[in-house]
Amino acid sequence: MSMQDQAVTPPGGIGFFEKWLSVWVGLCILIGVVLGNLVPDVFALLAGFEVASVNLVVAVLIWAMVYPMMVAIDFASLTHIGERPKGLILTLVVNWLIKPFTMAALGVLFFDYVFADLVAPADATQYIAGLILLGAAPCTAMVFVWSQLTKGDPAYTLVQVSVNDIIMIFAFAPIVAVLLGVTDIVVPWETLLLSVGLYIIIPLAAGALTRKVLMRRRSGNAEAAVQAFTALVKPISVLGLLATVVLLFGFQAQVILEKPLVIALIAVPLLIQSYGIFAFAYGAAWAWKVPFNIAAPCALIGTSNFFELAVAVAISLFGLDSGAALATVVGVLVEVPVMLSLVAFANRTKHHFPQSD
Repeated sequence: MSMQDQAVTPPGGIGFFEKWLSVWVGLCILIGVVLGNLVPDVFALLAGFEVASVNLVVAVLIWAMVYPMMVAIDFASLTHIGERPKGLILTLVVNWLIKPFTMAALGVLFFDYVFADLVAPADATQYIAGLILLGAAPCTAMVFVWSQLTKGDPAYTLVQVSVNDIIMIFAFAPIVAVLLGVTDIVVPWETLLLSVGLYIIIPLAAGALTRKVLMRRRSGNAEAAVQAFTALVKPISVLGLLATVVLLFGFQAQVILEKPLVIALIAVPLLIQSYGIFAFAYGAAWAWKVPFNIAAPCALIGTSNFFELAVAVAISLFGLDSGAALATVVGVLVEVPVMLSLVAFANRTKHHFPQSD
């Protein structure tokens, strides 16, 4: 059996790569940290391919990850999203009425009180600011990957992300300004627009074109042709995820070894926030009898963060070497392992949810 055959999900089971994905990610984290310290110049070169705080190498890999899900989107089903409002309501409540404020509260609790003897007050303020920026920026790109791994409804996920992005334009700056107590918050429009273009518009257009071609070729059984194609390209998505992990940890490899205690301290409230938000959203979806293919992405969207935006704002407000920027970077490092653990949990508990509307 070839590697590609192994990666495709077999009937009634999960694929080889998916089954052991947490192991591959763990190895890639280790590889990234080791290579980042052995050949830092290579990673510095790759990190330099950046526009508006968006790394173009990572962007290409994320594009590879989300493309299969974009092919699977049935655009006709978008007109029926309004008939299933529960998932969208939960997404909006969690992302905009709960998540920014719980993240701020956890930041204050840990860095002003629990870790007060371990961190200087000035540094604590910076770390809290970085955590707030993460909490106020819901995910745009990687959520498509998490949704795909839970076999989420691709059309519904697209709507959830798109609505979040629209609200972010108006709500991000005011929420951050209130929580940080500053008035000069400027949304980095270049980062926001470039991310939406790279992570949503381009792969969506490519996916729609691919779907159109496939359905024309197999008019008799068009949906089967789409499913066969997405299964064929799915290994590319998984490899893109693994390569992204290597790069993200390689970019920060030296910081990881230089400041392990600080990174561990910042990770504590982030971990509590991530698992707590997921538990709330997932539990609410279960109580409200939301179908699993909507409930899982709904909870994962609330847990994931738009780290490019958070990093860009942290750098513009506090500087490249600030504690706030470091906190947003730790958010990047924590996110992938945490999200994969939540994906695994969701897939193990899906039998508790309705499977369709």
